[in-house]
Amino acid sequence: MEPLSPLDVLRVSTVLEGCLDQLSILGYIMPVSYEGRPDSESLVCDDIGRILKHQRKLQWKFKELMSSKSQSLVRKPAQDGEQQGDAAGDLKRSNLMFSRALEQDPLSAESLLKVQADRQFAAGVITETLSELQEFGTFQNLLSAVEVEKDKKTNLYNIIVSEEEGRRRTKALQRQLQDIRKEKEIELQRRNEMIAHLKDQLQEMKAKTGLEGKYVKKSCELQVTQGQKICGEHEHQHLADIQRLRDKIDEETRSHLEIENFLKHHQTELEEKLEFWMEKYDKDIDAKQHELTMLKTAKTNDLARLQELAKQYRECEQVVMEDRVEKENERKRRGQEELEYKSCTKIQAWWRGIMVRKCLGPYKTGKKGKKGKGKGKGKGKKKKK
Repeated sequence: MEPLSPLDVLRVSTVLEGCLDQLSILGYIMPVSYEGRPDSESLVCDDIGRILKHQRKLQWKFKELMSSKSQSLVRKPAQDGEQQGDAAGDLKRSNLMFSRALEQDPLSAESLLKVQADRQFAAGVITETLSELQEFGTFQNLLSAVEVEKDKKTNLYNIIVSEEEGRRRTKALQRQLQDIRKEKEIELQRRNEMIAHLKDQLQEMKAKTGLEGKYVKKSCELQVTQGQKICGEHEHQHLADIQRLRDKIDEETRSHLEIENFLKHHQTELEEKLEFWMEKYDKDIDAKQHELTMLKTAKTNDLARLQELAKQYRECEQVVMEDRVEKENERKRRGQEELEYKSCTKIQAWWRGIMVRKCLGPYKTGKKGKKGKGKGKGKGKKKKK
């Protein structure tokens, strides 16, 4: 910040000193409370009227911005959004201040003590600013104090908004809790009715169970008697089955002995065949082993011959590749010579043409040359004809 001129410092210092005097006089004449004074109600009504007027002004400004946003086509959307956000913030702060003003009593001693504290703070800031102006010619303390107060005010607004949101959330949770309590009460009543109904059913079931117990006891006695008779009949039947099974066991024993003798005879025959096939297997193994040895020897000879043929093939392939390279080089050399010959022919023709057109060398102009030139022209005309 650049320092002010001495004249500006003198002017500002005079104004600040006047403010300090007025604040000190206000501190001496300000009462402890306005309660009991006849003009207290008029003071309060004036304060509320001023706040209402400011709030109506902000609402009107917000409505104008909303209407201009819908009707305007030239203004940029970003500027409209910023102005609308500023107007909405001012309207919100005004509503908050109005609600706080209605909740608080400006005539109480607490409000007046707050006014005294604000007056002392303002006097202190002005005193520091005045000393800074007189020493350095700047007012940085005043700007710092304003920024600090703005930050405090913003934090206070944020705290109030968060508190209001918390209260709304608390009310919503309370309503939700009441709904849950009503639901639980209804559910509890329904369960009590269900318990009473189940108790009635339990009494009925006890009576039914007693009757069923007597019936089951008699039924069991009858079933036992009937079971004994049935078991006696089954016992006689099982004894007959046991005798029949014993006869079958004797028959199976005889059959087993006959089958065993047959299998022993068959086993002897199979052992003889096994010895024959084992001897044949050994002979076949020896023959195949000899054949395998002969095949390995033939494979070794064929592999050596294959390697020799591969070596000859590589040598022949190398000779063929060298011959191809030589032919390719010869073809390129011939092509280069033909290209050089054509280029030389073209250059010579171009140079001769230049010498003829420029009359250089043997084609210089002279008497003989003129005659030759006339003849040449005649020849040229004849050619054209």
